[in-house]
Amino acid sequence: MASESVSEGTAAPTRSVAWFDSSLVALCLGSLAVIVAGGLIQVSFGAYSMSIAEAWQAVLDPTVLFDPQAWRAFLLGGQLPEMGNQSLIVWNIRLPRVFVAVLVGMNLAVSGSIFQAVTRNELASPFILGVSSGAGLMILLTLVLFSGLSTFLPIIAAVGGSVAFLIVYVIAWQNGTSPVRLVLAGVIVGTVFNSLQTAMFFFADDIGVVQSAIAWTTGSLTGTDWEQVRLALPWTVLAMGLALVSSRQLNVLLLGERTAKSLGMRVETVRFALSGVAVLAAAASIAVAGIVGFVGLIVPHMVRTVVGSDYKRLVVGCLFAGPALMVVADVGARLGMQLLTGASSQIPVGIVTGLVGGPYFLYLMRRQDNLGDV
Repeated sequence: MASESVSEGTAAPTRSVAWFDSSLVALCLGSLAVIVAGGLIQVSFGAYSMSIAEAWQAVLDPTVLFDPQAWRAFLLGGQLPEMGNQSLIVWNIRLPRVFVAVLVGMNLAVSGSIFQAVTRNELASPFILGVSSGAGLMILLTLVLFSGLSTFLPIIAAVGGSVAFLIVYVIAWQNGTSPVRLVLAGVIVGTVFNSLQTAMFFFADDIGVVQSAIAWTTGSLTGTDWEQVRLALPWTVLAMGLALVSSRQLNVLLLGERTAKSLGMRVETVRFALSGVAVLAAAASIAVAGIVGFVGLIVPHMVRTVVGSDYKRLVVGCLFAGPALMVVADVGARLGMQLLTGASSQIPVGIVTGLVGGPYFLYLMRRQDNLGDV
């Protein structure tokens, strides 16, 4: 009896971690390597140039890395402690951009994966369901007509994305919703809001306002600092935690409404709640980086091809693969023009993700006949 109880006690932990298999470990480790390599490139180049070794030394500077006062200043705001020039540039200017890219990648990838489960459509994303368009429209309205409120732009973007999805849900409601109606309603709302965004440019007289609006609507990490990290971090932690906890419900939704109801799930309530988590994650990203396209669309699919459709593995994979894609894309956005033309200008990171995402989906179309079904 004792031996049986011991074997049962050791079997339970084994089953509990069985989902964390070799493919997921490889994906996470590979993504971490990409993030570290991309981060080192980011902190090594700029107006104040330094070598990779100097950048690594500044990142691992113990006077900053193990200083509670420095971390309080970074995460809560306040006066920075004394530090060397290289450490100051790396920790106060360049590393925050990498951290924002990591948070944005997490949010967009997980948001896209949730929307794909809710709609049972592999092509669903914050873009398809109108969240990004609603946020973009509110950004343009604020910049063009209410420029005095530009200080609250991140909050306004989040509110715009949330309102847009509520409109989508209302349009899709007909004694309940369905995945098809949600996607169609999202396309309708997104098309209308994108048209209104284009119309808003005709009312902008200041070229600076137009450039700022373009940066927001195409997605950009230029000029991000610890303020954006502090803004996005708590909402990211909340959204990622809720997504991990909800992995079982996401798996049940993939079985179809009839099966989910037979298992006792209140489908509409769960679908709306999970959509709220996805909107929260997308809004946290839009609030600090604007509208970055394709990340929420292609990362869940890339992770799914590696680890399968189990959402416990899929969400964890997105937590690592999303940041890897964003960090690499931001390296291209920051240094691409310099390498190609010698110019020091930067391009919005959303342009880079679009250039990567478009050919990738063309490749998928050629390889898969059932693209769109989860």
